[in-house]
Amino acid sequence: MIRINLLGAPRPKNKRGSAAASAAVVMEVGDAGSPKMKVLVVVAVVAVFNLGYWYRLDKVHKDIAVKVQQAEQKNRELADVKARYLERQKQADSYKRRVDVIDQLRAAQSGPVNLLNMIGDTVNGTEAVWLNTMKDEGQSVDIQGMALSADAVANLIENLQKTGYFRNIEIKETYQDTSFKDMQAFQFTLTCEKGGDKGKS
Repeated sequence: MIRINLLGAPRPKNKRGSAAASAAVVMEVGDAGSPKMKVLVVVAVVAVFNLGYWYRLDKVHKDIAVKVQQAEQKNRELADVKARYLERQKQADSYKRRVDVIDQLRAAQSGPVNLLNMIGDTVNGTEAVWLNTMKDEGQSVDIQGMALSADAVANLIENLQKTGYFRNIEIKETYQDTSFKDMQAFQFTLTCEKGGDKGKS
């Protein structure tokens, strides 16, 4: 057993000194290899380990908090960039829609003109055929005219097919015009169905 004199007084050797020594405070720690001492050492080691582990976790927690704050700041910056991008994309889409509408209007304006020019050139390129009227019905075109012979009407149909604009051409009506006394004349009506390569554009 280990005794520690907390008063720091020297240990007396006579009987009177023994009485004074008995008044001194004595703490018994126990033997160095006793179970109580071992438990204290284990508790101290565990406390030191826990303190170190807590310090490490606290450091990791602070690092994570800093990274979270940086990530939130980055997220706010990216959100601003995304909002600006979406706004510009919206403006670009609106501009594209306006351009598409303008292109459609231009196509609608030039479509009938191109059709009339194409049919006029075809009629002019066919001998003994004259164009009276032309009606654009959307999916088809009705052509009324006069020819000096049935062969001239057939030649006109063939020339219209060569344009690639029509998918099907049929004679809707044809008859001989008796108002012409000096020559033979035929009045005809053709129905031309759109749908060729040029008609789709």
